[in-house]
Amino acid sequence: MNRRYLLPFKTKRLPQIHTDILIIGGGVAGLRAAAAAAAESLDVLVVSKHQLSESNTYYAQGGIASVMQADDSFQSHIEDTLTVACGLGDRPAVETVVREGPARIEELIRWGTNFDRETDGRLAFGREGGHSFARIVHALGDATGRELANCLMGVVRSYEQVSILEHTFVLDLVTQENRVLGALAWNQQRGLFVMFGRKTLLASGGAGALYRETTNPSIATADGHAMAWRAGATLRDMEMVQFHPTTIYIAGSARSLVSEAVRGEGAKLIDRAGYRFMPDYHPQADLAPRDVVSRSIMAQMAKTRTTHVFLDCRHISEAAFKLRFPGIYQVCMQFGINPSRQPIPVHPSAHYMVGGVACDLLGRTDVENLYAIGEAAYTGLHGANRLASNSLIEALVFGKRAGEDAAAALAGHSRSLEVPIVAAEIAPSERTEFDIQDVFGSLRSLMWRNVGIERVGPRLDEALEIIEFWSHYLLDKVFDKPAGWELQNMLQMSRLISAAAGVRQETRGVHYRTDYPERDDRNWKCHLDWRAMSKIPMKIAVNNESADMKGSAP
Repeated sequence: MNRRYLLPFKTKRLPQIHTDILIIGGGVAGLRAAAAAAAESLDVLVVSKHQLSESNTYYAQGGIASVMQADDSFQSHIEDTLTVACGLGDRPAVETVVREGPARIEELIRWGTNFDRETDGRLAFGREGGHSFARIVHALGDATGRELANCLMGVVRSYEQVSILEHTFVLDLVTQENRVLGALAWNQQRGLFVMFGRKTLLASGGAGALYRETTNPSIATADGHAMAWRAGATLRDMEMVQFHPTTIYIAGSARSLVSEAVRGEGAKLIDRAGYRFMPDYHPQADLAPRDVVSRSIMAQMAKTRTTHVFLDCRHISEAAFKLRFPGIYQVCMQFGINPSRQPIPVHPSAHYMVGGVACDLLGRTDVENLYAIGEAAYTGLHGANRLASNSLIEALVFGKRAGEDAAAALAGHSRSLEVPIVAAEIAPSERTEFDIQDVFGSLRSLMWRNVGIERVGPRLDEALEIIEFWSHYLLDKVFDKPAGWELQNMLQMSRLISAAAGVRQETRGVHYRTDYPERDDRNWKCHLDWRAMSKIPMKIAVNNESADMKGSAP
């Protein structure tokens, strides 16, 4: 069911907030954009679904990839990124991020980020899967995201023109004639209200919570993707969902990430018999790209008839492991696992939404006044698979670019005194009501079983059929709390991911079809663009030309 808004409303009857730049999301992309816009003396409002510290950024254990050593090169990082992107990486986006990355790292250092260093004071660099050089910087061992978020929160809060609204759920982008005016929001204190922004930046994060097994926090319910979709923005390559190979597998517990950096320090994947199996699947063995490692683990689990494999870190002393990976060590010990003495049980989990809202090299979407940055966006950097530690640097680069471009677009333009009037009416539902929590759990299980690491046509069709059934009874309802709105967003985006996976009849990157196990460049070396809530995508050619550093709208 295609409904423009989740709630009926009239803006003239709602409390209103007015700002120059409205930023939806408080992760690294949103915070970096806020700092860029605030530096131009514009009023900025950052809206966070939970507290600012509850984001994929904050939980990121891995590091930030950047070329900062003499022996490394931009070209090497560019080619590594394009190789892992499996033919769908847009070269201009890749070149932009790689070439601007070092400046963003140096900026963070000036702002006080505590990156790990060697004993002589030089930055310490690690190597992760898919990289041909050690170019990953970390902070506090395995707490890079937390350190980065804390640094950026401090920077943003230092600007008096920045306001922050936490624990606020954004339901929909408010539009008029394909132009975003702001957003409809709700929180416990204010109830329903409208935020008018002259420019709106969508930095709402990912979609891992659509899957039963995920490394993401529970707030990652694809809200930004869904609201952009309803507003008419183009969503690109939504079939591309990355699964992280190694999350701690303890039956009945939440999944906890074991960073790829652990394998970068020499840890090996073994099965229950102690056999090191990754060399059987890929020349790079344990440091192969994530999609390869995830599928290899699943294949070995099927071969050995087990629910998990193990990550063997016993070559690292307890003191060294605790120093290098303090967070992972603490989680392991909570489960009674000493990683220096016994292998860690691991299993793949949904980790990163590679597809997203299509945008150009400045973050601009095809809806006027709307930008998309961070995990909510599709910049072209990742193509069909994200290279390890390329997400935080992407968010930094495009966060700054989008924030500056939005500010520049407003320079010299006075604020309009006219307040737009927008209204939406929704007829009451006459259909049966379903239990939200029942469908929530069932949907996540369905996505994991049918639209997960391995996909096949009949199971994708089945997923669509079931999602359409639930949608028939849930997308016509008007809910009054976030749990209902989240489920509606999840249903819409689960349907789109399933449909996209069914359309792409090949295997490429993170998208693996057992009924089409080969990559097909002749027919499928293209992006799949889904526009204006359409049910049929457009095929879009991949951009392999060098970046002009300006960008054009998708």
